[in-house]
Amino acid sequence: MAKGSFPMALNPAAASRPLELPENVVITKLDALANWCRKNSLWPMPFATACCGIELMATGASRHDIARFGAEVFRFSPRQCDLMIVAGRVVMKMLPVLQRIWLQMHEPKWCISMGACASTGGVFDTYAVVQGIDRFLPVDMYVPGCPPRPEQLIQSIIDLQDKIQREGTLSGREFDTPERQQPNRALVELPIV
Repeated sequence: MAKGSFPMALNPAAASRPLELPENVVITKLDALANWCRKNSLWPMPFATACCGIELMATGASRHDIARFGAEVFRFSPRQCDLMIVAGRVVMKMLPVLQRIWLQMHEPKWCISMGACASTGGVFDTYAVVQGIDRFLPVDMYVPGCPPRPEQLIQSIIDLQDKIQREGTLSGREFDTPERQQPNRALVELPIV
């Protein structure tokens, strides 16, 4: 038997004794390992406007240090990111750009809606401001506030990491759920009353 390997017994007598593994070997499910890698290596794509963008920048600074949670690599190329953070108000003219960036991101991908303006339109109840990006993108976490504190964004990233660890699969079965495949509310034809 090779040094460093462990015996695999096929007879019942040998199966009753415990299996001895070297201390540098870990046995786990492949889904759990992939989820652990995904949750600890989030690469955010910032889509920041107005005051929420300043708080997003503060989250990446040394005082709050988002790097402790594996999300410090802010990228501005959608093909390198797996987490979109929409911070601040989004106007209708920006919406096609936001959707194009979202579509260019590779699966698995997640979205955080940061602030009252991104989540509900905030105080800007006008025809030009999108009244919640969840009408156009699937949002995984909402961060309330106007503007939210960096601690709130860090907490939402921690909550998203827990969600990734619980729900993720290596084959991406969680993205084939009916909730994820529903058409966006803005694209659904409403009945005429």
